Amino acid sequence: MTTKPKATRSGGTFRMDCAVRATIAASPERIWQLLTDARGFPRWNSTVTSIEGEIAPGQRLALRVPSAPGRVFKPKVSHMEPARLMIWSDGMAPMFKGIRTFSLSPNADGTTEFAMQEEFSGLVLPMIKGSLPDFVPIFETYAEDLKRAAESSAS
Repeated sequence: MTTKPKATRSGGTFRMDCAVRATIAASPERIWQLLTDARGFPRWNSTVTSIEGEIAPGQRLALRVPSAPGRVFKPKVSHMEPARLMIWSDGMAPMFKGIRTFSLSPNADGTTEFAMQEEFSGLVLPMIKGSLPDFVPIFETYAEDLKRAAESSAS
């Protein structure tokens, strides 16, 4: 029996985060391949319209999403450990900062635990929090899309 990924949300006045986990019947390397192929992202991920740039350390991306039409997000790939960990960051502390962390952990049964968390923080967060989308359904869809894509080509 497969359970659907469930996202969680928490935070306070100057911090907000959303996280999701999913057990995926594919290797960390297969999942990593999907997560780092910018051009292929929109083919499997319905929460992303396009990504321009190379998903590589130090690179800045141009990310478009259906939940914010007309906006372009420009996160920087600030850290990568192949098939294990990737961090994207955007904004300027202390005003506003967003950090998205992707992690992959192999399980003994051959599956992989995928986790994604985004933390927003900063002095302007209380003023803009209401204009941010509800990340819970977006993160759940993201994890479901990744799971489906990785498992369909895992064999």
